[in-house]
Amino acid sequence: MTVTPSSDARVGPPPPFDPELAAALSVINEVVPTSLTPDMIEARRQTSAAASALSDEELSREGAFEVSERTVPGPAGEPDITLLICRPADAPVPTPAIYFIHGGGMITGTRYGGMPDMLDIALEVGAAVVSVEYRLAPEHPHPAPVEDCYAGLAWVAANAAELNVDPGRVVVAGISAGGGLAAGVALMARDRGGPALAGQMLLCPMLDDRNDTPSAVQMVGLGIWDRTSNRTGWTALLGDARGGPDVSPYAAPARATDLSGLPPAFIDVGSAETFRDEDVAYASAIWRAGGQAELHVWPGGFHGFSQFAPHAAVSQAAKAARPAWLRRIL
Repeated sequence: MTVTPSSDARVGPPPPFDPELAAALSVINEVVPTSLTPDMIEARRQTSAAASALSDEELSREGAFEVSERTVPGPAGEPDITLLICRPADAPVPTPAIYFIHGGGMITGTRYGGMPDMLDIALEVGAAVVSVEYRLAPEHPHPAPVEDCYAGLAWVAANAAELNVDPGRVVVAGISAGGGLAAGVALMARDRGGPALAGQMLLCPMLDDRNDTPSAVQMVGLGIWDRTSNRTGWTALLGDARGGPDVSPYAAPARATDLSGLPPAFIDVGSAETFRDEDVAYASAIWRAGGQAELHVWPGGFHGFSQFAPHAAVSQAAKAARPAWLRRIL
């Protein structure tokens, strides 16, 4: 499912960054280094947690959402998990729900990460947002993260009435590592007979542990998540299995050989980032299997550009496309 260069393939220079994004990136890289190595994980966790922390007041968007947290059963025999729940206040009928999985390369991040963007989308489409706190690698390697995410989704589906959520209009969404986990959860839901999903929103998803696409090669030392960072994240999740023949598609969805029977997908990615080619290949594989996917490759976008530089013109276009897709499928 990945686009792998042959041994004699020539990979050209990296695509240029969008000028607005390039200016932002020069500032971002002062705080977020391009390459992440294993010795940097703990410091990145602390920085990420501090940057993404949100109060209930901030999450409520001036009363638009009722905010709560629930501790719910995790995978069988494993610890409970925490869900951050933001429901439209006083909704007269059950609403759609976005089941959200945060990013962080499988090794960092919390349930608050990415929530501002998800709440922006939810306000536009009248949806609830449920964000899952999953266990992180390397302390908790595969299958812990994806099984936690699946367990949270199963709880949401089983308790839809209590949450005032329409179980037929639940979309799984994720960004970066969370996008990869969202794709893995969609595969699990198909293979395990539920919960039913109305769609999967995969934002610059981390899908392929092999780390060998042309875009991975082109973007070495550039952006905010390069080939070194990617190796760090995948090795934390998979250990010595990374890049080998026996990686589960639930861990690395690009490994899936059957992408039929999945809910409609929305996939977006920047043209100037490590994940570009694996994400394009995943959309193509869904189409080959007879499925539905909407693919956006945003010119000059680095990894997570719309979150890090939200006021750039290309970021505004990317952010507008997401609720537009959700309105169509919901």
